[in-house]
Amino acid sequence: MRALIVTNSPKDWPFELPNVDVVSARRYLTDPQYSDLRRVHVFNLCKSYRYQSLGYYVSLLATARGHKPTPSLSAIQDIKASEIVRIRSDDFDDLVQSSLKSLTSEEFVLSIYFGQNLAIRYERLSAHLFRTFGAPLLRAYFTLGADKHWGLQKIVPIAADQIPEAHRDFVLTAARNYFSMKRHHVPRSKTSRYDLAILYDPAAADGPSDEAAIKKFCKAAQQLGMDATLVDRSDYASIAEFDALFIRETTNVNHHTYRFARRAQAEGLVVVDDPDSILRCTNKVFLNELLSRHHVPTPKTVVLHRDNVHLIASELGFPCILKQPDSAFSQGVLKVHSEAELLEQADRMFNKSELVIAQSFLPTPFDWRIGIFDRRPLWAAKYHMASGHWQIIKQGMAGRRYGRVEAVALADVPSVVLKTALKSANLIGDGLYGVDVKEVKGRAYIVEVNDNPSLDAGFEDGVLKGELYRAVMQVFFDRLEQRFQKPEDKG
Repeated sequence: MRALIVTNSPKDWPFELPNVDVVSARRYLTDPQYSDLRRVHVFNLCKSYRYQSLGYYVSLLATARGHKPTPSLSAIQDIKASEIVRIRSDDFDDLVQSSLKSLTSEEFVLSIYFGQNLAIRYERLSAHLFRTFGAPLLRAYFTLGADKHWGLQKIVPIAADQIPEAHRDFVLTAARNYFSMKRHHVPRSKTSRYDLAILYDPAAADGPSDEAAIKKFCKAAQQLGMDATLVDRSDYASIAEFDALFIRETTNVNHHTYRFARRAQAEGLVVVDDPDSILRCTNKVFLNELLSRHHVPTPKTVVLHRDNVHLIASELGFPCILKQPDSAFSQGVLKVHSEAELLEQADRMFNKSELVIAQSFLPTPFDWRIGIFDRRPLWAAKYHMASGHWQIIKQGMAGRRYGRVEAVALADVPSVVLKTALKSANLIGDGLYGVDVKEVKGRAYIVEVNDNPSLDAGFEDGVLKGELYRAVMQVFFDRLEQRFQKPEDKG
């Protein structure tokens, strides 16, 4: 991807960097050659990002042209809003306190150049602020409150011509380091049209895809003309260098996976799982309300709070199922057999969430899992219950024991199961979902709609083999083609 530094005047950036062009803001905005460029990362180093300034229009038109601006429009809005700055700083308050605890002054200004600061002791804080607010050159202002607590008061961009003379050698080094890591300097294969990042943690015990499956995804991407690169949580700052992001780590809202999804979406990437899907699928209270409103069958459900626990015996009976709203991989899901056990377990769950899901126990030998992407079914499997257990995963002192996974051709899935699964997934969006369905006496009941569904080699791909990975990658490729296609090419 081509790198372009845009400043008010090229002389404002007196540094030469390999494979990085420098252009004035006015030329970038008015010269037709820049409108026609594709696959460009624009580094906006203008003097101001205020509304309708040159700097504002650089990021605005870069977005309209399908270029990738840094900072993005959303980042510019965050930088300008002091209240948002303070709210977002709450997410890394511990890092702020630990980084500044040795200071004796009551005010502190931190200059951040491509995620770095001259003082090594502020390296982590600088990198985090850069990842959070996205502008290449930033100045952060902190004050010490009466309670001896440091607070971030504001973030302002540093214009290229406002770099102190004493900092210029350091800025040049920081810029060289930054751009040397960028993917637009990595030789691309001759057949590659797009860059796909796959967020993956090989050490995670509960990852949705194993190493063999990840390799199959990479191979399928390459066959379609996409370079696939594995990234981890440390690559947050460079995610804008890619065209698409595929999250293959277990997602959660208060988690780096959600921050990656939001950043990727703000930067204009094709992203799966998208932030809305993560928000909607990871909370069972939301799912229950959504499915109920659209008359999608589920096991009988009660949204439990401290004032209605006493109704469960009459509403659901025993045994019944309790679910922490953000539970995953069968963790936070319990079967309770009595009112005493219900009260004990519900009270524990209320310490984490004001609302808890209670459902009637609907025993079946297996759950259907229907994989849906882009609003159509791709694969199906039967998830059999673990031996001697009521769930597909049995947690024990010796570890986990899993039930058998049996891949099934879509043609062999009962139509009511497919229809109900598709209806529920389409209520969430057009992402990649794994819908869990119980089939009882010819009726289908939705148990969950999962973002980030499991796709492991030798399990879910048992029928389609390599074609399953290619089908998933085909959706990415088609969305990228649609996004980067010029208007005149659409005919």
